[in-house]
Amino acid sequence: MELVLWAVTITLALQLLFVLWNLRQMPKLGLRRGDLLTKETSQESKQDNSGDRPLLSVLIPARNEEEQIGQCVSSVLADCSMLLEVLVLDDQSEDGTYEAASVSCSGDNRLRVIKGTEKPNGWMGKSFACHQLSKEANGEWWLFLDADARLSDGTLSNAMDMALQQQKGLITGFPRQVTGSWMEKLIVPLMNFTIACHLPVKLVRDSTDPKFVAAHGAFLLIHSDSYRQIGGHAAFKEHLVDDMQMAKAVKRAGLPVTLADITDYVSVRMYNDASEVWNGYKKNVFAGMGRNLPLLIVLLLFYSLLYIVPPIMLIMGSLACGLEGLQSAISLGIVPAFVAWMLGVAIKYRVDRQGKQPAKFAWYLPAAIVLLICIAIASWRAAANGQGYVWKGRRYS
Repeated sequence: MELVLWAVTITLALQLLFVLWNLRQMPKLGLRRGDLLTKETSQESKQDNSGDRPLLSVLIPARNEEEQIGQCVSSVLADCSMLLEVLVLDDQSEDGTYEAASVSCSGDNRLRVIKGTEKPNGWMGKSFACHQLSKEANGEWWLFLDADARLSDGTLSNAMDMALQQQKGLITGFPRQVTGSWMEKLIVPLMNFTIACHLPVKLVRDSTDPKFVAAHGAFLLIHSDSYRQIGGHAAFKEHLVDDMQMAKAVKRAGLPVTLADITDYVSVRMYNDASEVWNGYKKNVFAGMGRNLPLLIVLLLFYSLLYIVPPIMLIMGSLACGLEGLQSAISLGIVPAFVAWMLGVAIKYRVDRQGKQPAKFAWYLPAAIVLLICIAIASWRAAANGQGYVWKGRRYS
């Protein structure tokens, strides 16, 4: 066991080095790619070209978002520095989403609220809502934005400056996650963790291989011509994880994809309680792995070995040290177990720092991984037994 733990320790040391390098490859919203600009120079650049930006369409699908949609729309319309239209589609909501959106910024002619139509067979709900929005959009660039997203000052102008430099394709990023319940704090930041640990960010932009891609549905900025070129949401209408399918389609079309650090500008609270976290991740985990059971098993075993086994062996070694002496504890691998646990904490801390998450939750990584494994198993079982998934009042297979 000691040799196994030393192998785990070496693996985690290499993982930490990769994460430190990988996160530095992610372009930051607000700085132009390839530029070494001071903040003041960057601001001057934005002011110089603000009048040259084309019309941006912000497209917000909303289902049962009465509590969220008003703040989202207000944060978008707070930007008066550019040509802007904001389209909100009420996706057959069962609450007052339509009314809340309509009165959120009454009198602002940049806002239009649309009643969505019934979802046809074969479509996922959000994809059909986005499809309807695309039919109404007039902008050169389209920003698909979730109703629970909040934009800070300068988000849209900075995003458009990056878009104009890229000229076509897709720009996306993982927002700063706002969390409340204990399960949110443990599980939601693992999205950033898995990306930092396993996806070479540099290859998202530099490679044409669709395997090297990541996207977050809360913030998808795509050129309208690129959207049409990939066939829009109709091209992946039956997929649960529509954001990843869009990014892969953009890559397959030979168009650029940028995964940017947008945490300074965009925040989102995806779930409101532990139940929503469980059901949301249950819906997405197995589908996000292409419903590939062998891949799921390998990944869960890998995560268990790296992040769960070391603290367990550390506890066992500590107990053995007290009961049977130091030599027995050493034979159980207490030293590599401790080093491996600290390396895992260091990796999580570095990722959480970039994602602007509380540092103390890095210590709870083993518990987060155990919980993720439970959700992943539930996700697979729901697909395997035909039970499917329920989200926002709709059932998906």
